[in-house]
Amino acid sequence: MREARLYTTSADYAYQELRHKIITKQLKPGQRLPEVNIAVQMGVSRTPVREALRRLASEGLVVIIPNSGARLAAPTAREIEDTFLVREQLETLAIRLAAERIGDRHLRRLEEAMIEEGRAIEEKDLEKYLEVNEAFHKAIADASGNKVLAEYVENILARTNAYVVFYDPFYQLETVPSVDAHREILIALRHHDSERSVTLLKRHLQDAIEGLRQAREEGR
Repeated sequence: MREARLYTTSADYAYQELRHKIITKQLKPGQRLPEVNIAVQMGVSRTPVREALRRLASEGLVVIIPNSGARLAAPTAREIEDTFLVREQLETLAIRLAAERIGDRHLRRLEEAMIEEGRAIEEKDLEKYLEVNEAFHKAIADASGNKVLAEYVENILARTNAYVVFYDPFYQLETVPSVDAHREILIALRHHDSERSVTLLKRHLQDAIEGLRQAREEGR
């Protein structure tokens, strides 16, 4: 059952509701998202809907076309691979720095994220899974000590999460391989093993993009 949420603004409400519909596949890649219709359905004005769509566009979930309106994104194979290439470069730098500097506080954040990740998988809660999966990778970026790098990693995580939403067969899987990969990465970081941390991260991301590639091909 979806947990009740408290919303601070109408835009936040519109954003969360649209995002939930996208993640639970109630909306399909390429589908039009008319502001007026959405506003009527949610009982809000067009302004918060417009703000919500812009926020979703910044995450790669929505595409806003001038004089045409918004549509749910439908990323191509090339866009997915290009985005993961950038993510790999950013996260490789982040984890190399983190392996040298990581302390108990960030190690605990990684452990907590893994525990929550396991629960999300058991409950087949994709929204929660994306949240805690992102928290794991953000904790590594934060542990790098480079705030600018951490901001770039956070942005690229949002974009690659969009591809998981569209193409990953999350609800059909009995297990999600990211848990084992994250466990190995955590062990390497705990031992401050920079080279092994980098190797494991690259393998993890390569497995992720290969899984998306296969799911996209099967979904055609």
